[in-house]
Amino acid sequence: MRLPNLGSMLTDTGDKRAYFCSFLLLGAVLGLACLVGTPSFVSNKGIMLGWGAMEPTQNKSSTSCKTQCKPSGSEPLPNGIVSRTSNLEMQPMWGSLHTQKEKHVAKASQSLLAMAVGIKQKTVVDQIVEKFFSSNFTIMLFHYDGVVDEWRDLQWSDSALHVSAINQTKWWFAKRFLHPDIVAEYNYIFLWDEDLGVEHFHPGRYISIIEREGLEISQPALDVAKSEVHHQITARGRQGDVHRRIYKSRGGGRCYENSTAPPCTGWVEMMAPVFSRAAWRCVWYMIQNDLIHAWGLDMKLGYCCQGDRTKNVGVVDSEYIVHMGTPTLGGFDENKSNAEQRGHAPVSESSYLGTVVPHGSSGVKDRYAVRRRSYVELRIFLTRWKNAVAEDQCWNDPYPEAGKKLKY
Repeated sequence: MRLPNLGSMLTDTGDKRAYFCSFLLLGAVLGLACLVGTPSFVSNKGIMLGWGAMEPTQNKSSTSCKTQCKPSGSEPLPNGIVSRTSNLEMQPMWGSLHTQKEKHVAKASQSLLAMAVGIKQKTVVDQIVEKFFSSNFTIMLFHYDGVVDEWRDLQWSDSALHVSAINQTKWWFAKRFLHPDIVAEYNYIFLWDEDLGVEHFHPGRYISIIEREGLEISQPALDVAKSEVHHQITARGRQGDVHRRIYKSRGGGRCYENSTAPPCTGWVEMMAPVFSRAAWRCVWYMIQNDLIHAWGLDMKLGYCCQGDRTKNVGVVDSEYIVHMGTPTLGGFDENKSNAEQRGHAPVSESSYLGTVVPHGSSGVKDRYAVRRRSYVELRIFLTRWKNAVAEDQCWNDPYPEAGKKLKY
């Protein structure tokens, strides 16, 4: 076979183009032939069927993915109409929707204050809510005594959400009304008791501090001169804005520089906890549906801090509160002192006594009954935790020392 005279072919412009195209076509054919012989090509059904045949496969895969990612029960709906989360903001019933929406967006709350309250603590609660309301918080009150109408004379009352259930703790309310998908739009959840003084506390400054410090779970420190302090870590320090650990070289429960277990570090008390959105999503799942006193929960909060609990959990000193230690939830004798009504309970127990007294109770007798129930719940919670750890073979405990016996 005689090869063509390349010199003569390249003298004509049209011949040049024809030869160049033929050369490219020949190269493409040879490349495709090599590709067909490879195992990867044989195993790839999409290429064997051609590029046109791949589109239905891709669409099918995409559709399957969208269906799998949808919330359970929403599969029949188009993905764009599915609203996964909500908030507690009120919506207007009349007026221009566009105008009202703009106003709503401008005033949308960034954080939530939720409290279990009784009418006997109205004055203190009013002082707390006033501070948070002026800082553009959404306010939600859980009325454990069933009294709602007597709050309506307060100027913020109609803007707050009121939920009433007799003789229930704030953890009972939180489990049922603060689902993570409902409070997903709030940056922080303040889940507070009602017997707290806030003269030296500002919500806006507090949030700026915990954001700067990266605290996912926190609480304001306690003024030691005016508060009932049950755990040293909650006492206010004066050397900075935040502290994350304590040092204790004497007595039981010693705390050192290398301590990683609560309450030496990674711990806050349950009277005034503050949770980030991500931390609350975790904590909500840990709250047991049938255990309403939440004893033992504080020792496990560090698992929900989105990382190292020695860094992401802390107590804010520069914005501090007073823990009055008032026996709340009704049913106490106003003629007796707090110490008399607590029946000389050990200090480590008294932190819970101010928040578990049934409405309409007869005083100390009922308080002891509630305490016994709290201890029962504590044992149940710790047993469940131990069993869950033993059964979950895929779970690696980052804090194995936390499984040691807890003392209250």
